[in-house]
Amino acid sequence: MIVSHKHKFIFIKTEKTAGTSLEIALSEHCGEDDIITEISKKDEMARKDAGYRSAQNYHIPISKYKKIDFAKLLIQGQRASFYNHMAAEEVRELLGPDVWGRYYKFCFDRNPWDKFVSWYAWKNRDNKYSSMKDFYQKGMAGKVKGFDLYTIGGRLAVDDVFKYEEMDVALKTITKKIGLKKELKMPDFIAKGGVRKERKHYSAIVDEEILASIDVFAAREIKLLGYSRAN
Repeated sequence: MIVSHKHKFIFIKTEKTAGTSLEIALSEHCGEDDIITEISKKDEMARKDAGYRSAQNYHIPISKYKKIDFAKLLIQGQRASFYNHMAAEEVRELLGPDVWGRYYKFCFDRNPWDKFVSWYAWKNRDNKYSSMKDFYQKGMAGKVKGFDLYTIGGRLAVDDVFKYEEMDVALKTITKKIGLKKELKMPDFIAKGGVRKERKHYSAIVDEEILASIDVFAAREIKLLGYSRAN
């Protein structure tokens, strides 16, 4: 996730929505005081090679520590930090109501049935699961982070939730809203790309039992963003 004091925006990063690629793209426009959280070593190298800012300013000031943060620091030597896929509620608490209220807040979400296929491909890149059915039956389908990251108490906490499927239009809108002089563009490489081998429509590879289950556990984002199995 990113908190840009330079452009006064907060990017809440959801899962399987090209979040890392977008984070890299946004890094090009960040200033020295902005908060940029860590990504994988491979993607961090790509960001560095592109000449963009790397992870910075993500450690939380001691003044913001809770008891558990002090305990982790003393026992494990682990500093409290802003982190990848951080929930809006946590970010708001750390930034305070003034910054949270003034800054433009946005994120992306995705057709939940298609997101399931992408999530399965990512989590099964080491062939841990014997099949998509096995993945589903072990309770993994609903673990992908989305709606709960950009809502607080079930209510929308950001200004815009863009659709992954409408990325080009979204990038133009974000460019205008955060006042960039140069249009925001995704990097030439795809972060975490090449994992999903199966490119058929989800309806051709996901069975009805799983699709029906997704209807239920993704009902909130389906309603919010107007998704349907016809998308």
